Amino acid sequence: MLALFPTGFEEVDTGELLSLVAYTDAAGERRLQQEFGATVTTAVQPGWEDGWRSFHRPVRIGPLWIGPPWEGPPADALAVSIDPGRAFGTGAHATTRLAVELLVELAPASLVDAGCGSGVLSLAALKLGWKPVYALDDDPAAVEAARVNARRNHLRLDVRRVDVLSELLPAARVTVANIDGRSLTLLAPRLASPLLIASGYLAHDRPVLPGFSQVEHRESEGWAADLYRREE
Repeated sequence: MLALFPTGFEEVDTGELLSLVAYTDAAGERRLQQEFGATVTTAVQPGWEDGWRSFHRPVRIGPLWIGPPWEGPPADALAVSIDPGRAFGTGAHATTRLAVELLVELAPASLVDAGCGSGVLSLAALKLGWKPVYALDDDPAAVEAARVNARRNHLRLDVRRVDVLSELLPAARVTVANIDGRSLTLLAPRLASPLLIASGYLAHDRPVLPGFSQVEHRESEGWAADLYRREE
C-alpha cells in the first residue's frame, strides 16, 4: 500500500478484520485490483479530501503540545507544529509519545535524533532547551520534511542526510532512535552517547542492545520505548 499510495492510506479496524482504504480514482482502483485481486469500491461523500484531518489530533506530553498546523495550542504549552501531510510522523503515534515522555524527564543536554523522520523528536527537544540537537536521516524526503517543520516552528535545527547504520555519528549526551528493533541492535554499538532513548518496536519485541543496560521501560497501545544507559 505504501508503494501504491505513498501520500497515505487509511487503516480501518473492525475488530475481526483490518481494512486498508485508499482514496483514489479509477486508475488507482485498477492498481489495487492488480496487486490484491478482489477489492471493494465505495463512492465517497463530498468533502472527503479534507476528511483526513480528523485523524490527526494534537497530543499533550508534559509541557509540550504537538499537533497539526490547523489546531491551536494552549497558552501554557511549548508548541510543536507538525505538518502530517508529509507522513513522516506527527507525534500522535504511541512510539513517538513514549519517546517524548522519556525525553521530558531528562535534563536538557546535547542530543542526536537517529532516523529523525519529520523531526518531531528533535523539535520537541529544542523546545525543551536541549542543544545542540542533530537530526539525522538517510531519506532525502525526511530531511526536507524536518527542515520545513523546523522553519514552521521558527527553530534552528541541524538536519543532516546520514545513514546512521554506516556513517559517522555526532557525539551527544543522549541519542533518541524511534526506529525498528533490528536497526536499533545495529545502531547501538556505533553510538558515543551514554544514554539512549529507543522506541519503534512492539512491546513483545524488546531489543537486546550490545553495551547498554535497560533503565526504564514503558508501553502504550502494544508499543514500547526504553531508556538505556551505556555499561561501564
